[in-house]
Amino acid sequence: MITKGMVQVFTGEGRGKTSAALGTAIRAAGYGLKVFVLFFMKGIHPGGEYSSFQTLGVDFKVFGRPDFYGPSDIRDEDLKLGREALKASVDAITGGRYDLVVLDEINTAAAWNLIETADVLKLIDSKPPGVELILTGRYASQLIIDKADYATELVSTKHPFDRGAPAREGIDY
Repeated sequence: MITKGMVQVFTGEGRGKTSAALGTAIRAAGYGLKVFVLFFMKGIHPGGEYSSFQTLGVDFKVFGRPDFYGPSDIRDEDLKLGREALKASVDAITGGRYDLVVLDEINTAAAWNLIETADVLKLIDSKPPGVELILTGRYASQLIIDKADYATELVSTKHPFDRGAPAREGIDY
């Protein structure tokens, strides 16, 4: 049980935002904490972290279409999924069931206007003292960073994608 939950932000152009958050989720689950991970903008894929969560007893929900898209490709479906994810986030944070809540890609969702930054700030304000909250994604608003207890910006100095290497199953996704 967490007595003084804090807010952590992982942002930046570098690789590892989700990996850092999920590493914390795995650690928390190993200590018997109740963990919930919510994925904004990511569709369900077989294997990977989803099957690991089932093994570890980590609850999760996925709100996104399975293909990758950018800010110029936003559809009505994405806006609807963003609203649904935001509602599920509020329920997870305030429902009294979880010690750790990870909101993956929420910063990107806010930056791309799938949800409002003001709503993310309300989420942070609604967090009970016994809940640790992790927010990931590129383009975190300075307002969100200022409200957080931890803020880490990941910077890419070298990446195989830069030389055309494809993403690797089990490592990059």
